[in-house]
Amino acid sequence: MTAMAPTRTETDLSFLLDHTSHVLRTQMTAALAEIGLTPRMHCVLVHALEEERTQIQLAELGDMDKTTMVVTVDALEKAGYAERRPSSTDRRARIIAVTEAGERIARRSQEIVDGVHRAALESLPGDEREVLVRALNRLVGGHLATPAESAQPARRARERSK
Repeated sequence: MTAMAPTRTETDLSFLLDHTSHVLRTQMTAALAEIGLTPRMHCVLVHALEEERTQIQLAELGDMDKTTMVVTVDALEKAGYAERRPSSTDRRARIIAVTEAGERIARRSQEIVDGVHRAALESLPGDEREVLVRALNRLVGGHLATPAESAQPARRARERSK
């Protein structure tokens, strides 16, 4: 005997958001690869340019574990885009300083990321685009602002920079 799946009573919002996010990430990954960067490298460069941040702070912003962060910063250093320096406020900490070449590639990579986002939004009629962005911002700032407590929490997606 075959069991019947329960009938959905609501739109599968998790699937829609996850699928959209996955496709955007793959498009971004492919586009950034054309200039020799990964999304993680882009994330580190952009956040390191915003203010002096330690490697640990940047890892938290990019939702990276320590090993992934080390590999990412090593790649940025090898490419000449960043370097580790002592923190001006904590002798024990190392900050990630972006080089001039890193600033140039970060500007280019941000243009690429913005272009991926723009293309997705421009695929919608203007009125739908505005409603979608407004609704997502409302969810992120309201009902879905804080993850639920759980014995087995879901892996957290990258947090939005303010």
